[in-house]
Amino acid sequence: MMKAAALAYAVTVAIFVPVAFAQTAPPTSPLEAKAAELAKAIEVLKAAGARLAAAKTMSFTAINTYEVPAANGQPLYYTTVSHVTLERPDKLRVITPGDGVPDEFYYDGKTMTAYVPSADLKAVAPAPPTIEAMLEAAWEKGGIYFPFDDVVAVDPFAALSKQVTSAFYVGQSHVIDGTVTDMVALANDKVQGELWLGAEDKLPRMVRVVYGDQPGQPHYETVFTDWKLNIDVPPETFMAADASKAKLMPFAPPTDEAMPTNPAAVEHRP
Repeated sequence: MMKAAALAYAVTVAIFVPVAFAQTAPPTSPLEAKAAELAKAIEVLKAAGARLAAAKTMSFTAINTYEVPAANGQPLYYTTVSHVTLERPDKLRVITPGDGVPDEFYYDGKTMTAYVPSADLKAVAPAPPTIEAMLEAAWEKGGIYFPFDDVVAVDPFAALSKQVTSAFYVGQSHVIDGTVTDMVALANDKVQGELWLGAEDKLPRMVRVVYGDQPGQPHYETVFTDWKLNIDVPPETFMAADASKAKLMPFAPPTDEAMPTNPAAVEHRP
């Protein structure tokens, strides 16, 4: 409808403007418009990726809402919040209070520790020397996944755009986190997503994703707030001091009956 209105306006102008303006460039073709939308999307994503990659340290809060079908098929929505602190290239802390079972995750460049204070349980495993490699190992060994893993990647642009078959710039929003954001849509054969990235500071504000290859095509949403870049982070931030006397359990997916369970505490990696 908007394109039709724009075309009607262009025709009206062509008829009534003076002849002196008749040599103006013709309207952009649909193919050129798509190319421009793609170029703008890439520009916005690269700028966001560069801003994140340049930060030696950072902290932020990620509020993740995800959809899980009930026994009758009705979609239920659960929310977790993660307070994230990292130091590149090899340190990460994630504190996740309720909903669900509160848990903590620490990575100091050598080991990764998953800690559940309420159950006085911890799981410890050797870890690779980079955050990205550690996140892969945490998923493979313990089924641990964080919905913000692309944000903390060494090359966020590559992580966000990998396997993308469609991308375009949607426009701007003035209502997310009280700032102006650029909206970019990405998709491939399995996933469709939309990102809201700060127009000025280039930081992620919100991500919405639909997984078309999963039953019921569930929706996921992550809202990012409280951004702080290049801050001083004490070394002890990445040490699980409170877990020093906790009971040790295997670093494996949480299937042990001794482990408290709650649907809101379970993350699903796409």
